Amino acid sequence: MSWRPTYRGSKFRNVYGKVANREQSFEGIPITKNVHDNHFCAVNSKFVAVVTESAGGGSFIVIPVSQSGRLDSHYPKVCGHQGNVLDIKWNPFFENIIASCSEDTSVRVWEIPDGGLRRNMTEAVLELYGHSRRVGLIEWHPTSSGILFSAGYDYKILIWNLEIGEPVKMIDCHTDVILSMSFNTDGGLLATSCKDKKLRIIEPRSGAVLQQASCKNHRVNRVVFLGNMKRLLTTGVSRWNTREIALWDQEDLSMPIVEEDIDGLSGLLFPFYDADTHMLYLAGKGDGNIRYFEVTTEKPYLQYLMEFRSPTPQKGLAGVMPKHGLDVGACEVFRFYKLITMKGLIEPISMIVPRRSDTYQEDIYPMTAGTEPALSASEWLSGINRALWSAFARCHGAYGLAPTAAPALKTPRVSAFAFVLTDPVLMSLKDTYRRPNQLVFKAPVKEKKSVVVNGIDLLENVPPRTENELLRVFFRQQDELRRLKEELTSKDVRIRQLELELNNLKNVSPNH
Repeated sequence: MSWRPTYRGSKFRNVYGKVANREQSFEGIPITKNVHDNHFCAVNSKFVAVVTESAGGGSFIVIPVSQSGRLDSHYPKVCGHQGNVLDIKWNPFFENIIASCSEDTSVRVWEIPDGGLRRNMTEAVLELYGHSRRVGLIEWHPTSSGILFSAGYDYKILIWNLEIGEPVKMIDCHTDVILSMSFNTDGGLLATSCKDKKLRIIEPRSGAVLQQASCKNHRVNRVVFLGNMKRLLTTGVSRWNTREIALWDQEDLSMPIVEEDIDGLSGLLFPFYDADTHMLYLAGKGDGNIRYFEVTTEKPYLQYLMEFRSPTPQKGLAGVMPKHGLDVGACEVFRFYKLITMKGLIEPISMIVPRRSDTYQEDIYPMTAGTEPALSASEWLSGINRALWSAFARCHGAYGLAPTAAPALKTPRVSAFAFVLTDPVLMSLKDTYRRPNQLVFKAPVKEKKSVVVNGIDLLENVPPRTENELLRVFFRQQDELRRLKEELTSKDVRIRQLELELNNLKNVSPNH
């Protein structure tokens, strides 16, 4: 891409990256050395979670955001997985709830106490089993409070209803490993990139593939929805093995709208999009640079702004601190958490819009997605779209019509009033506003039973697929055999004791 200086008027043309000082960073963290292409880190307004290097299974550390500085070497961990942890994500509506997935084929949901951990946590709130191979990706639904998506190396995406703790849908349209997942703003569409070189747009409730593109010239690695702009952005590799980005129309994936080369480096490009400011950030794995652009609906579509440079390479970025966790007074519009493996360091990087005024900058902080879900899991699964109904009711009210009780609308056809639809429940950041969340996360009481999705029992006779899985099954069976032998021996001893007591009773009874 030719980075020509531009004089286009933009309120974000002077955005700059500010690295936190040493006291505000997190030191002494044994960051995982796993080479899986994930961020290995997640953050919300309360906690920073980082996947760590550990023996005997997978683990991650959860640190309160305010507890920066050097970490104690014996700091407690979340260590319930039997294999390496591959992905972690915070629930967007319950800030103490985090989900993790692992090479042990499980997805687990944990509840972190306020103030962080005081001892190792081994018991999860929910243990979800359904994949036959390791699970590499998890994503929370952006508007529903109890829906979790997981993608495994069995080429399947499972949709979990956490209200019952079971998978309720299996999306089985991929022919290879799923590389990334991304939702649009209301969660009605799911975009995936896959190792089979195809980009897909899926309707998650039905599992139907709405659009599909075969990316031969642009090998897609990561995909991200660009808010409500009806656009997708992908990062990947061109036919000349250069890193490039491509912009797509979500209603027509036959050809990308724009394809632009970035550079000739080999590290994976992670895209991050801020729907409030329409800014796109590109961070490369293995290098220390972060490029940022402004996305528009007109040509040239992607307007290059600036580049944050650092000589220290990054393993991953925790990505997006939720907007209600930013420093509004300092005009902070985005915050990254950079993992530096060699130093065991997590370094916050704030993207700041320079402003002279000390007043609240309403133009860079519009109404944003808050911490209240628009739908429950059961409502979303039944097809209810509360935002569509509320828009319908508002429009009727504007014309003096009294709306009746809201029916269970199943994706109604709305065209004239589509511009007023806002599925996420929005909040204002003025005066660091935080709407109190009255919801309480309740884990279901589960019983051991079969898991049947689309007529297939996911837990019945799942064969090991890799040598590590085979070894885990072997050692588990050896432990079970050892336990059964000990139990059998103790029962044999007890039987002999009872036989002796019976013989004694028989010998004593004739004398009486």
